Amino acid sequence: MSGYNVSALRAQFPILKNEVHGEPLVYLDNAATSQKPQVVLDASRNYYELLNSNIHRGTHYLAQQATAAHEQARDTVAAHLHAGSREEVIFTSGTTDGINLVASILGYSGRIGPGDTILISNLEHHSNTVPWQLLCERSGASLEVIPVHEDGTLDLDSFHRLLGDHQDTLKLVALTHISNAFGTVLPLETVIKSSHEAGALVLIDGAQAVPHLVMDLEALDVDFYVFSGHKAYAPTGIGVLYGKRALLESLPPWRGGGEMIKKVSYEGTTYNELPYKFEAGTPNIEGAIALATALGFLNDLGLEEVHEHEHALIEHAAGTLSGIEGVRLYGPHDRIGSLSFNVEGIHHYDLGTLLDKMGVAVRTGHHCCQPLMARFGITGTLRASFACFNDEGDVQRLAQAVEKAVAMLR
Repeated sequence: MSGYNVSALRAQFPILKNEVHGEPLVYLDNAATSQKPQVVLDASRNYYELLNSNIHRGTHYLAQQATAAHEQARDTVAAHLHAGSREEVIFTSGTTDGINLVASILGYSGRIGPGDTILISNLEHHSNTVPWQLLCERSGASLEVIPVHEDGTLDLDSFHRLLGDHQDTLKLVALTHISNAFGTVLPLETVIKSSHEAGALVLIDGAQAVPHLVMDLEALDVDFYVFSGHKAYAPTGIGVLYGKRALLESLPPWRGGGEMIKKVSYEGTTYNELPYKFEAGTPNIEGAIALATALGFLNDLGLEEVHEHEHALIEHAAGTLSGIEGVRLYGPHDRIGSLSFNVEGIHHYDLGTLLDKMGVAVRTGHHCCQPLMARFGITGTLRASFACFNDEGDVQRLAQAVEKAVAMLR
């Protein structure tokens, strides 16, 4: 990790200079949303100060400059994901929007209908559960769930059994890349290969993976991959749906309006080519430009070095917290991004409230994973989630705050 200067890096995040309740801020809620470096804040501001214009159809200077910046952002995202082509990158408002888009077009196209099966896991965020439930209600398909082991890892034996049980009806497998609740990393190569052999399409929720891992979606051979910018140092309201080009070309549009058309008449409408077929209306131009800037920021840092730094922190935090009496950690030993825990006899909300008073920001609750919490017989956890700018001092402050809060609540 030579060259990874976390002190210099922290100086690039203005919000870290803030105090909370008179204490220096320790921000450990990055799985919910990450903080933004100055370069991303500047990109957002510069767009509105220098380029602000609607894109694609204007002939004037600002329209052309804004269009070029927006489409360059698409190129940047495609390169970052190692997509096969820029046409495979669809801008959305976030992961939830991307999943709903896919659910809608699979339903409209008739690819999923009565008697078909959709397979998800017990680790999924509600955003990768509810859209499929809605599709099942509309289409007459059924939803099946892959269970998880006690350590929060996917039960692969059950996964393969479910593939066999539904080999004649399985149409889609929709899974998270990394659990937002437990930090579990799914074995995607195995899952995708087996799902394809069973004749199913695969969608992966990459919201928690893109900030931490090098992406190569062509090598992964995934059909759809979705993520949100705001968890990867970009603003809220921007995200990406990646889809294999031939697949996207075969599917109908979701929303109607400007940009997704070639020709409109009262007799009928001809739809635009990819990627614009799925981008109705004025897009989040500033968001796309800032997202590209955020991905460039990550690439300049070196994602492998970022991952190594964060992995060391999360291991240190797990070891330190497990030494506090009554603490139970959830998830596997080899986590990425998030560390979930509870303290025996203390409600997670009460503990999280006291941590906040000490300047430590963590997330409490079910983390939009109520079925997963029910599997473990709990209502929620405390979740500390890490980013490139966190350091050993943050881990120490977290552990000290937990010890102090536990002593106060017992």
